[in-house]
Amino acid sequence: MNSPDTLKQTPLYQDHLNLKAKMVSFGGWSMPVQYTGILDEYWQCRKEAALFDICHMGEFIVEGDLALSSLQKLFTANLDNLAVHRSRYGLMLNLKGGVIDDLIIFRLAEKKFFIVVNAANSDKDFSHLEQAVKGKALCENISGKTGKLDLQGPCAREVLSKLCPDIAKLKYFQFDTFSLLGEECLISRTGYTGELGYEIFYPWSKTKMLWQKILENDKVKPAGLGARDILRIEMAYSLYGHEISEDVSPLDAGLESFVNFDKDFIGKDVLLKRKEKGLVQRMIYFVSADRRSPRQSHKLFSWDKREIGEVTSGTFSPALEKGIGMGRVLSSADVASGAIFFGSSQNAVAAQLCSKPFYQEGTLKN
Repeated sequence: MNSPDTLKQTPLYQDHLNLKAKMVSFGGWSMPVQYTGILDEYWQCRKEAALFDICHMGEFIVEGDLALSSLQKLFTANLDNLAVHRSRYGLMLNLKGGVIDDLIIFRLAEKKFFIVVNAANSDKDFSHLEQAVKGKALCENISGKTGKLDLQGPCAREVLSKLCPDIAKLKYFQFDTFSLLGEECLISRTGYTGELGYEIFYPWSKTKMLWQKILENDKVKPAGLGARDILRIEMAYSLYGHEISEDVSPLDAGLESFVNFDKDFIGKDVLLKRKEKGLVQRMIYFVSADRRSPRQSHKLFSWDKREIGEVTSGTFSPALEKGIGMGRVLSSADVASGAIFFGSSQNAVAAQLCSKPFYQEGTLKN
């Protein structure tokens, strides 16, 4: 684990301290986990608008005549039919079919792509990408000069439109280049919260100015990693190191819908063999019988208390007022009744299986 002295800092580090944020280590960065309180920030996002510092994420540019063919081989998502000014979620796999990272790919032009990756994986992702496209396309890591703010919540469009009226035209998973406070930047109608939202990719050195300007709006408050984690779990979104890793395939993580088997990609043969043989594990989603919450690595048990798997993510849901969780269980596990338990053999808490997402009142596609 990094010491406080070796952690990277976003351009908003001092602003977070001024706001009396509680800072934690996350992916090698010093990041705010909360400001006024996790629940306050959670409801701010669900009811009005919350602003998140996401400058720690990695951003790459791939450009050239063979950019498309190179990236098609690397990612599970089909990019051939991805229109310019559209983005798509996908996964980058290793030879064993495990997930190197999950990411979003933006098509800037016919032969130019913008890729956003997880902070902790940025260096290894770029190395993997650079090696794969070497001699075929230009590959640039622009993480060090790209800031990123996420404005999320039902009032996000109203708030951002006051500074950039043209963003109102953006549809879900669509993006474009806009002039915002005198700077050209990419704004995408995407997010990680289940609410209407925008991801703003802004010049690193100017991000502080944008952060402060957006927070002048009474309908916006800053939110940290604590609220963000609850929001994403309520939507059953995967998090690297929890639902996915280099030892977990997209099939085991319940992400098969993001794998296009009609094209070739690294790891495809392994995944097809696993499908033919039958999967050993599968994802489940469950709600606690009370307010007690599951946590990562809690054990999962069948109705008759036999161990069947493990929790990958869990939290208390303010919206449901109960604990909620995601987990991976043996495909052979008897869960037909929907009744399971989580925790330990000495302290098992009753829960009921459910469908995803847990939270279904979001403004995501409004």
